[in-house]
Amino acid sequence: MRKLKNEELNRPSVEEFKEQKKNEVIVILDNVRSLNNVGSAFRSSDAFNVKKIYLCGITGTPPHRDINKTAIGATDSVDWEYVKDTKTLVERLQSEGWKVYAVEQAEGATMLQNFSPETDEKVCYVFGNEVFGVEQEVVSACDGCLEIPQYGTKHSLNISVTIGVVLWDYVLKSSLK
Repeated sequence: MRKLKNEELNRPSVEEFKEQKKNEVIVILDNVRSLNNVGSAFRSSDAFNVKKIYLCGITGTPPHRDINKTAIGATDSVDWEYVKDTKTLVERLQSEGWKVYAVEQAEGATMLQNFSPETDEKVCYVFGNEVFGVEQEVVSACDGCLEIPQYGTKHSLNISVTIGVVLWDYVLKSSLK
């Protein structure tokens, strides 16, 4: 077995990526304070062909060296927009036909392994602040909550890990339909 070189991976150029059909999935960052986590969100969104990222509240925006350090160029490939108020954005996206799910530990949350979007469902995932999670008013506005089961002593996963897990789950389940 031999590791592949980057040029052997057959990845699209930034221009080709921007032109290719995207997965019907949006990432929303609700008051994410770590610029490294923002950069990681861009990188995972590039990897899983996300339609768009919305950066809300106190979430930092490109260009910034700490975002770029972890995004490694994904801020150029993934469409993004800053929106001040997350709840207003959630309501707007819902009016445009998107289903919006907070990724949060909440009463009545659906465990991620038990969640499967409808075949033609356009899905948004809201990821929250590293300490406080998704704001309660945003959780209340969402169509539901998804939770990643955990079996250790810690109360949560890092947001960058959470985004990767949720987007992988989305892509995996979408490819099975």
